[in-house]
Amino acid sequence: MHANHSSPGGFAARAGRWSARHRKTAIAGWLLFVVLAVVAGGAVGKNLLTTSEAGVGESGRAARAAAAAFPQSAKETVLVQHPRLTAGTRAFDAATADVMRRLRTIPQLASIRRGAVSRDRHAALVTFSIPGGEARTKTIVDQPLAEVAAAAKAHPRFRIEQSGDASTLRGIEQSFEENLGKAESTSLPLTLAILIFAFGALVAAGLPLLLAFTGVAATLGLVGPLSQLIPVDQTISNVILLIGLAVGVDYSLFYLKRVREERAAGRSNDAAIEAAAATSGRAVFVSGLTVMVAMAGMYLAGSPTFVSLATGTIVVVAVSVLGSLSVLPAALSLLGDRVEKGRIPFAARRKRERGIWTVIVDAVLRRPKLSALASAAVLLALAVPALGMKSSLPGTDSLSRAIPAVRSMDHLRAAFPAENAPAYVVVQARDVTAPAIAAATARLETALARHPELFPGRATTQISPDRTLARIAIPAAGSGNDATSKRGLALLRDASAATVGRAPGATASIDGFAAQTADFNASLARNTPIVFAFVLGAAFLLLLVTFRSLVIPAKAILLNLLSVGAAYGVLVAVFQGRDGFIVAWLPLFLFVVLFGLSMDYHVFVLSRVREAYDRGMRTQDAVAHGIKSTAGVITSAALVMVGVFALFGTLDSVALKQMGVGLAVAVALDATIIRGILLPASMKLLGEWNWWLPRELDWLPRVSLEGEPVRAEA
Repeated sequence: MHANHSSPGGFAARAGRWSARHRKTAIAGWLLFVVLAVVAGGAVGKNLLTTSEAGVGESGRAARAAAAAFPQSAKETVLVQHPRLTAGTRAFDAATADVMRRLRTIPQLASIRRGAVSRDRHAALVTFSIPGGEARTKTIVDQPLAEVAAAAKAHPRFRIEQSGDASTLRGIEQSFEENLGKAESTSLPLTLAILIFAFGALVAAGLPLLLAFTGVAATLGLVGPLSQLIPVDQTISNVILLIGLAVGVDYSLFYLKRVREERAAGRSNDAAIEAAAATSGRAVFVSGLTVMVAMAGMYLAGSPTFVSLATGTIVVVAVSVLGSLSVLPAALSLLGDRVEKGRIPFAARRKRERGIWTVIVDAVLRRPKLSALASAAVLLALAVPALGMKSSLPGTDSLSRAIPAVRSMDHLRAAFPAENAPAYVVVQARDVTAPAIAAATARLETALARHPELFPGRATTQISPDRTLARIAIPAAGSGNDATSKRGLALLRDASAATVGRAPGATASIDGFAAQTADFNASLARNTPIVFAFVLGAAFLLLLVTFRSLVIPAKAILLNLLSVGAAYGVLVAVFQGRDGFIVAWLPLFLFVVLFGLSMDYHVFVLSRVREAYDRGMRTQDAVAHGIKSTAGVITSAALVMVGVFALFGTLDSVALKQMGVGLAVAVALDATIIRGILLPASMKLLGEWNWWLPRELDWLPRVSLEGEPVRAEA
């Protein structure tokens, strides 16, 4: 049965043939594309989401209104502390004056002044601001940081440290850059080692890694121009590396494995590449399309953070598919049998590995009911902890203490407990200084003063030049995501609605870390069902058309949901007790990414099963053939993914740790329990029903595999 020319198989086959016949053009075109993308990215840089741009709900509206009403600036604080000396003594005041003198040498700074003194008088503050938006202030902040460090060196008996908006943001960015460098330097050699172990040849192992790495580099470059249209989250580079390296290597593995099989069967190099393009190339195309459609679900999540993550992941998957279909055949055609150069005496490993999976699959097919029930029970048991999941945006408590500004913040809060990140009430009216609104604001401050355990310290009010907006900063107890902060937020919202909210012509909105977390979680609760419905529906339709079966896509979705649920459970069990929460955007992100990535394996395995079935094998024999023939390459691909993802579990960022562990667990489960046990067991139990398609749907396009009849196994 042949595919029509509009099918993915036809497109992939034509792309492979063109690439192999125009190999110099294909390779030169790919290299030119990568170079131009990298140059373009370096020329324009990345436009990162600001705090106000990333906000959602009431807190997001309040932050954007305040950002528009006031000149943008970053507030910075210098802590001057001594274990014995107190403010007012000559040495202490000299150290404080030296800090101020040094800061005044920097013309970009404003409002440099002495701040509060601690109750024990062993600590004092120097405050200043850096005018401008986040993009400007994070570049200027290096100058005051250097002057403060010089003051600390000049007064070694004192603790002199800086923290604040710009210094913390700069420290976080540097931490992410260091994490990205660490991930790159560790993941590349690890991936190469796995590929060498899988292929037994240096050239064959290096080719997928080189293609994946150039794809990641090109995507990181493309993010620069794209971010000028859609600002991106600061995690985007790490996510692109994570996803790009995994899928790029996977797609190349699938393709290269089929070429080697066809060569081993006696085909010429060109014929082997053409057969691989028509079969594995089709699987790569459908897998990539499925992953991209799943990622597109994040556009419906109602958050700029998800929009940026969706854009980055879709682009890197698209680039990986493009490279696999357009330049990989050219490279294989150019290399010919030289792809086997640099042989390593590990080649026998693949035979042993395939033998292991042969034993497992044969045992599963002998007892399909027991195998299905036992494996499903294991996954459900792993998923149970997910029922108690608690999510929050990561606050300063979750930041790495390797960041100097974060350590300084800890010291500042210890000396000045009231210096916690404040909650904000943003009041908007035609004239916020009108007597009725001023009286309502005073009643709000009086009401909050009755709860010093939640709101320690005095509120301060900032009024916009046109008097249409007032921002009341209220020191708030708690970390921002604990029970104390939640009680304070509920009280603040009730009190502001009962006072300012009732003033004629006035509206009151709450901002601050606790409000941002609550609004983000509420937005996710509203939009998650929409995202789930989109991803599941789109995946169902893609698999329905690809395999012309209603049962195959329904079963694939069910199995993927089991692996995602189990990954959630492991994530909660590992991190929630330690960190107290799961990063708020992570569950939805993991669902979308894991659903897309797990479809890779399903499409690849089921393509082999369907290919064998279309050539005349019984369903049971086709299942055994499909899983056994793909065991080696999928195990290798899973090892690469698990290895890369697990490396992110060693990084400093709580979000990256949780993301890496969640992805690693889900891929490991999918490549073993799902693919090795549940899939063959369920297909054996369903038999010919696997391929059931009502006559009413016979109009669906046929995208059957191309190529020669599959070689049946003994």
